[in-house]
Amino acid sequence: MADTSRVAAVLLDIDETLVDLEGAMHRALREVTAAYVDLDEAGWAAFCHTFTRGSDDIYDQYVAGEITFAEQRVLRAERCLANAGTAFVDQVAARAWLEAYETAQPRYVRAFDDVAPLLDTLEAAGIAYGAVSNNVHDYQRAKLDHAGLQRIKILVGIDAVGAAKPDPAIFHEGLRLVGSSPEQTVYVGDNPHHDVLGAEAAGLRGVWLNRLGRSLPEDLAPLVREQIPSLTELPALIGLDSRPAADGVGDLAGGRVFQ
Repeated sequence: MADTSRVAAVLLDIDETLVDLEGAMHRALREVTAAYVDLDEAGWAAFCHTFTRGSDDIYDQYVAGEITFAEQRVLRAERCLANAGTAFVDQVAARAWLEAYETAQPRYVRAFDDVAPLLDTLEAAGIAYGAVSNNVHDYQRAKLDHAGLQRIKILVGIDAVGAAKPDPAIFHEGLRLVGSSPEQTVYVGDNPHHDVLGAEAAGLRGVWLNRLGRSLPEDLAPLVREQIPSLTELPALIGLDSRPAADGVGDLAGGRVFQ
């Protein structure tokens, strides 16, 4: 276990850590896609799940620079529609859907309720903080601002160093901006591979934010040494207060969420 008395900075993931992106996406998807497909509640649940958690291969193409951000969104929508037995009639319809979705989604973006109290605690303790994200800076800056998180001034996107998590370079840029060393910095995120193991490979202390009580595969579970169910538990984990924090790894399965 790291020496909690030496924590000087906290870096955080954004999507599903600071911001309820999945909830925003689900609401926006239903709003703008109802004209293209007729689904019952179970159908919408499957549609949204495929878009947010069943499209990692498409999103990885974007992160690798093989397709644009807009293209990955359309490709994921096309996959969802195909699973529902339909499709956009043409590329004009696909572009119209994309424009509607890009307008709708920001309206639904919200910060999780545990974010502001955590930032208050970090500020009171003199702990520097910032965000490191697997998306481009300007898009994530706008998202934080929509969510009322303008106070997060330090933000590193994949365009800052030409690398994405779990590459150590993107974590090291976050360290440079907060002015902290790896061994004095905690990184918190919802993705055990990119956030926790990536941070630890870069020398930081990785903490898994497991909001939904998900499990890990047997080979990964021993590698994720610390987890919390809420950001409310982080101050205790890093020695800032006396409330009990959750350690160890749960037994429910997880997944990634894509923009």
